[in-house]
Amino acid sequence: MPTDCIPFRETNYFSSLICDYLDENPDLKSFYNRFPNLENFKAQIDAKRHSELVSESHRTILTKVLKKQYQNIRASALTKQNIEDLKQQNTFTITTGHQLNLFTGHLYFLYKIVSTINLTKELKAKYPEYNFVPIYWMATEDHDFEEINYFNFKGKKIHWNIESKGAVGELNTNGLEDVFKIFASEIGQGTNADFLKDLFKNAYLQNNNLAEATRYLANEIFSAYGLVILDGNDSDLKRLFIPFIEEELVSQTSYKKVIETSKRLNNLTSNYKVQVNPREINLFYLNKGLRERIVETDGLYKVNDTEISWSKEDLLKEVHEHPERFSPNVIMRPLYQEVILPNLCYIGGGGELAYWLQLKSYFEAVKVPFPMLLLRNSVLIKTQKQTQKLDKLNLKLQDLFLKQEDLINRQINILSTIDVDFTSQKEHLNQQFKVLHKLAEQTDKSFVGAVAAQEKKQINGLANLEKRLLKAQKRKLNEQITRIINLQNELFPAQSLQERNLNFSELYLEFGERLIQQLVLNLQPLKGEFLILNS
Repeated sequence: MPTDCIPFRETNYFSSLICDYLDENPDLKSFYNRFPNLENFKAQIDAKRHSELVSESHRTILTKVLKKQYQNIRASALTKQNIEDLKQQNTFTITTGHQLNLFTGHLYFLYKIVSTINLTKELKAKYPEYNFVPIYWMATEDHDFEEINYFNFKGKKIHWNIESKGAVGELNTNGLEDVFKIFASEIGQGTNADFLKDLFKNAYLQNNNLAEATRYLANEIFSAYGLVILDGNDSDLKRLFIPFIEEELVSQTSYKKVIETSKRLNNLTSNYKVQVNPREINLFYLNKGLRERIVETDGLYKVNDTEISWSKEDLLKEVHEHPERFSPNVIMRPLYQEVILPNLCYIGGGGELAYWLQLKSYFEAVKVPFPMLLLRNSVLIKTQKQTQKLDKLNLKLQDLFLKQEDLINRQINILSTIDVDFTSQKEHLNQQFKVLHKLAEQTDKSFVGAVAAQEKKQINGLANLEKRLLKAQKRKLNEQITRIINLQNELFPAQSLQERNLNFSELYLEFGERLIQQLVLNLQPLKGEFLILNS
């Protein structure tokens, strides 16, 4: 597939914070450790290698847990080797994380993982003496079921409607038979359709819970590339995190440090929006369909909206006896990840990187190396037919990144045989009224108000005429404008990026195995530009 690129800032779909980060704006330097380029990874490797957290026993536990989680999975030889390599002191990870969205959710699920896989390849080429393992961290402990219980297919939302409590990874897959029937009836026949139906059926109808189903699904798509899938909801892994759970419950360092960092970020510019707000305690209590916040009042610790409570001593005893019952929220999950993995870099979307930028001082306070932060690849895939439409309409792809109203007005101005832009007339009118204002001031000052009122009336009248002329031209050029709108809607469904709306199954129907192969071939995670793939 031929490719083109657009700078992220020029797409108008990424926040000023993320664009400034990509531009290495000096004002943001204190909010991250090292910028992700190949040369900086050597220092990151050294920092992680010398961390007390990356011990031999620590790595042994991680490998043991992964082998247990993979015992019912048909892993590739490369994935098995990657798991085995994690025991070695010269092995490091590159990690991305994602929710357990039904059938992967939106397209960017693929882009996150391919970015992670491809970065490990680049690092191995640059630093052959080390091993680099791509990790997909499943967000099994989330409880926001409404965010993950659907996927879009050809303009329709396919929903999984059940009552959900507790961590989503533990949800039973009952009820997904009905979802499969709906999907199968929509997808049609053919080799690619049959593959997708089998993939859905084997993932969701042959596994007991959502975590197992998602692991199966991601492994089937990516195991050939050595992807290692990790579920952090594990008692042995949580035991490694006990000192940090205790510190959070007793000292509440995360709240203090993140609040302080958020204020500094806000003070830089009003354009930077704080992504997450910490709580005094950033842990949930997790147990049998329950995931609720832990709160503390006057030395008494409680699980919100329940009758469960402890003294400080009893709570710390509970931590040591049942660490698996303590679940980090969005503030502490990144720390948990970095404690249990020999990780160098986290790859995420703009929203994720925004909240990671709030965390560096917290990591420093608890003496955990802060990872490098890399914006995942973003991709727009367009067909040959869509490329031909662009050419016929005399459009550049960059034009379609405009808001639809701006795109329409711009094209009318280009296509129209008459000038529908009244800017020169408005300037002429302004000059006339400047003369009238001077005249009013020299004669009778009571005349000034009348001149101002007439000026406002004339300007508004001209603006109204401009709008009416624009509407008239829209009607005259209706056929061309309709074709432009239809093309933009194809490539930017729901006036959003393709990757934030479409499910991979829609593209897989057309491209089959070539879809993943071409993504792996073309995504360059360190390039820092929005990719256009032309099929």
